[in-house]
Amino acid sequence: MSEQDQKVVNVSEHDESTSAEQAVTPVKRDRKGIYLLPNLFTTGALFSGFYAVVAAMNGHFENAAIAIFVAMVLDGLDGRVARMTNTQSDFGAEYDSLADMVSFGVAPALVAFSWALQDLGKVGWVAAFVYCAGAALRLARFNTQLAVADKNYFTGLASPSAAAIVAGNVWVFSESGTLGADVAWWMAIIVPAAGLLMVSNFKYHSFKGLDLRGKIPFMALLAIVLGFAIVSIDPATVLLGVFMLYALSGPAVAVKEKLFD
Repeated sequence: MSEQDQKVVNVSEHDESTSAEQAVTPVKRDRKGIYLLPNLFTTGALFSGFYAVVAAMNGHFENAAIAIFVAMVLDGLDGRVARMTNTQSDFGAEYDSLADMVSFGVAPALVAFSWALQDLGKVGWVAAFVYCAGAALRLARFNTQLAVADKNYFTGLASPSAAAIVAGNVWVFSESGTLGADVAWWMAIIVPAAGLLMVSNFKYHSFKGLDLRGKIPFMALLAIVLGFAIVSIDPATVLLGVFMLYALSGPAVAVKEKLFD
């Protein structure tokens, strides 16, 4: 055998050996995971919603209402943290929707039912169900329209704002010592009304255009400090008033457009 033929044989044997090793050695794949930071906030919101249900079952309605507001704060942070740290993911979006259904759909309905609506019998649980169903439909519509919707506006009242109205009423009346049975009919109106606003076509400003990383005037910072000071005077009443005005802003804008446009 010539030297050239020997080289050809060696190269062939080397290729066969390499192919065999590749066939035996498993291909290493990148391990998939989830982003920790934004999902921690989502988990905190989910826990707060679950705690609200447990607290209501034990008769601690004021704590239950406060827990729903805590969930609302954490829910507002998870999306902004994900965008600021560039950690958005499909998993995070789905997890956030499921957590929202618990914290702002099931929890407010059960808290309101346990506190006041159960005294009305069938009317009470129907009112609570209308709210719960409205939250589910609102979230489903939001998820399906996410790619085409205007980022600056919500179609229908956002579920955290609707939950704040329900929880705010429970918080205000519980703090003043009012029994749920005394305002059961008021809750039978406000709870399903919040649910219907979630599935309405009213436009609500989303405030997603706020640039938290940009510079702001000094007076704007002063206004924020004053806002915190006002809320601290009577958190329950102030927060309920703010979210009630926000809920009414959608119908008010719609009426204005019909009358003047």
